[in-house]
Order: sequence, then C-alpha cells, then structure tokens
Amino acid sequence: MRIAEIERNTKETQIKIALDLDGGGAEISTGIGFFDHMLTAFAVHGGYGLKIKVTGDLEVDTHHTVEDTGIALGMAFRKALGDMSGINRYGSFYIPMDESLALCALDISNRPFLVFKANFNEERCGDYETCCTEEFFRAFAVNAGITLHINVLYGSNSHHQIEAAFKAFAHALKTATAKNSGGILSTKGVL
Repeated sequence: MRIAEIERNTKETQIKIALDLDGGGAEISTGIGFFDHMLTAFAVHGGYGLKIKVTGDLEVDTHHTVEDTGIALGMAFRKALGDMSGINRYGSFYIPMDESLALCALDISNRPFLVFKANFNEERCGDYETCCTEEFFRAFAVNAGITLHINVLYGSNSHHQIEAAFKAFAHALKTATAKNSGGILSTKGVL
C-alpha cells in the first residue's frame, strides 16, 4: 500500500496529512482559500487520496502555511514511495489554462532540486501571496527528494498561471509515480 501519514508541528504551523497515491477523495483545509483550491486540483488531477489540515500563523502572512505544507506533503510522498522501486520515475506534462501555459518535468531521483520560472502580474490571488508558489514547490521537491522543473511559459492572469502549474505538476507526478513491473529505474540500482 502506497500510503503515508505525516504530522508536523512547529511554533508557526500545525499540519496533518494523509496521502494515498492510489486514489481517494480530497479534503483540504489550510485557512487559505486559493491554496485549498490548488491542493484540491493537485489531488484530483494526480488521482491521489489527500487529506490536509493546517493551522498556521495567517495573521503574519501566508508564507509559513504554504511552505510548511510543501515540506509535509513532500515528506508524505517520500514515505509513501518507500524505496522508489516499481515506479516510472520520470514525468512531464503541459497544461494550458485559458491564456496561460505551464510545463512541469520531474525526476523522482533522491536528488532534490528546483528550477522555477514564472512571472506573476498580481501580488495576490485572494489571500494567497503569489510569491509563495515557488516556496511551496521548493519545499516539496527538497522533502520528497525530486528534481523538479516548472516553467510557466506565458500568461497574464496569476490565478490561471498558478493553477496551470499545479495541474501540470499533478499530471507529471502521476506519470512518475505510476506503477511499473520493474525494480528501481536506475543503472546504479538505487536512488
């Protein structure tokens, strides 16, 4: 079973995550409406069962909640994947959303790295600070142990740009985490 539960508590955030890589519903509550929308889209488009409950210091701003959710969700993916054997390892996907186009390419490699390219015209989508998008993906990549490239190629509406990025990420990760009949996909024999 490819499941994981993570609980992460700091002075800034309290997070509980339950993840099932092979399906289930989405129940997301972070206190940030737009972020909940993105995480729900991620779960639906990835085909993941995902429950996230976050209480954060939103009186400061959204940064700690968004970044710490990325940390905990990355930890959950790493735990659910175990030794990373029997998966496709690589995934890439383009998502158009109205005037926006995003590309995600990733490698479940145990070598964390992020390349993130996006220019957002708006500072916020609702209460969500658009600059936190890169922080979420960095936190996820580092804690999941993946090499992650996200490029929002163009767009003028920040909501569309960010949603395209999250959906491209979901589809690329779905491809990479899909089961295959082999062992660890590496000439080294380990990741």
